[in-house]
Formats: sequence, structure tokens, C-alpha cells
Amino acid sequence: MTDTRARPSEAQIWAWLDEVPDPEIPVISLVDLGIIRDVAWADEALEVTVTPTYSGCPATTVINLDIVAALSAKGVENVRLKKQLSPAWTTAWISQKGRDSLRAYGIAPPVEGTAACGIGALATPEVACPRCGAASTRRVSQFGSTPCKASWVCDDCREPFDYFKCI
Repeated sequence: MTDTRARPSEAQIWAWLDEVPDPEIPVISLVDLGIIRDVAWADEALEVTVTPTYSGCPATTVINLDIVAALSAKGVENVRLKKQLSPAWTTAWISQKGRDSLRAYGIAPPVEGTAACGIGALATPEVACPRCGAASTRRVSQFGSTPCKASWVCDDCREPFDYFKCI
């Protein structure tokens, strides 16, 4: 995109990026996940600042490619990605829409105020079952299908589910 008079607004860019799904959890957008930190025009380039969920996240390369591809499809040809590691991403950055999307997909969203978010890494949060809403759940394993999730089970409906760990 060479004509700066015709370039899309930052609000339009945010709306486009809100359509880009997380590659590991496709029901939540990168915007709702909270990893897109900023968008700004710098001369002829659009700078998109991204904070990965953690520095070793295996999806980072795919996320970056998806951002560039989505913007390119909308006519934004000069995109510069900026990785921002500080402040570190936290599950507190997940939007309410993102939390609702996780729950509807069958993943319990992070419980606010737990683990790194507040009450201590060794405490077990009270996690509601995303399928039936019951509070009688328990952690099966701290390790889930991705590094961001733990495996839980509901004692009421007996369904296993992932819990998006608080980071």
C-alpha cells in the first residue's frame, strides 16, 4: 500500500485483526486473546506489536504469518511485526468476549485472581465446568493439550475439559 491517503484507519486494522483466530484455539481471535498490543502507522509501514503468550510459544511463527496474511489480504502490503516481551502477557488480557468464546467451545477460561494472577502458584482455583456450569470439578493433570492448558474433569457431568491456566 503506497498511497497513505487511502490507508485504512487503525480502528479498521483492529477490526481485521479481530478476525484472525489463534491457531491453537481457533474460537478466540488474537485480539481477544490479548496478544495484539498495538497497531500504528510508521511512515509507509504498519507496525503491529505482538506479545506472545510466553516466549517459547510454538504457535508464534504461525501467528505472525497469519497476521501478515490477513492484512495482506486487505491490501496492507508493508507490515512490520514487533515482538514485545515486557510486560509479559497475562491471562488478564483475555477479553470478556474471548472468555465467553473459550467457555462456549468447552474450555474453562482462567479464573481471575489465581496462580500468577494473584493467590499463589500452588493454590488450586475453583473452576466451573464449561459444559454444565457445575463447581464440583477437579484437576486431573497440570499438563493439557497445549502448554497453556491443564486437564480437568467435572464430577457432575463426568466430562473432561481443558482449563486455560492463569499465567
